[in-house]
Amino acid sequence: MDCVEVCPVDCFYEGENMLVIHPDECIDCAACEPECPVEAIKPEIEDEPDSKWLTINTKYSKVWPNVTRMKEPRADHKEFALKTDKFSEYFSPNPGTGD
Repeated sequence: MDCVEVCPVDCFYEGENMLVIHPDECIDCAACEPECPVEAIKPEIEDEPDSKWLTINTKYSKVWPNVTRMKEPRADHKEFALKTDKFSEYFSPNPGTGD
């Protein structure tokens, strides 16, 4: 959650096992990109306009709670970071706790 701490506009939303960025709230300052320990945050210019990630971020940032402060990472965060194909295998639509 290092990325949350540096976000100047608080555009992160928390799911049960991932964060999303509200694309309309994000000001594209890129402060969060180098802070993401798993390099999951990519600039929109690298993303395809109709990508699943833009769709996921748009949908879930509207229903998951806002998170504006860094929290302790999940207990299994180091193990989880090494897994591949996390989205199709582990994605949960359930909300996190937010702030």
